[in-house]
Amino acid sequence: MIPLSMNDLQIIIAAAVFVLGCMCIILGSLVLVNRGYSREVRAIAVHTAKLGQKGVASEVTGLVNSASELVASINQLVRTANGIGMFLITLGLAMLVAGYWIIQQIQLPLS
Repeated sequence: MIPLSMNDLQIIIAAAVFVLGCMCIILGSLVLVNRGYSREVRAIAVHTAKLGQKGVASEVTGLVNSASELVASINQLVRTANGIGMFLITLGLAMLVAGYWIIQQIQLPLS
């Protein structure tokens, strides 16, 4: 068994929380950049707009309603991805603060 003092354990915990916080911030940033409005979502939006125009020209109300529901769903998908990204960034910042707070609680032995 490796003998760890209380200070060593606090440093290990603080470092782990700090690293996890950095990873959450990076992951949240990637989610915001990549998943918010990806190429696939743009392609679906373009095809839905074309489908809606064809439905209006052919006077097919069901098709237009379905196209508008699809656009609303795409909007919700983008908002959800942005919310997840912001949550991860906020969680990461909170973990960075927690790691700093843990380091501040270390009582250095007086020699």
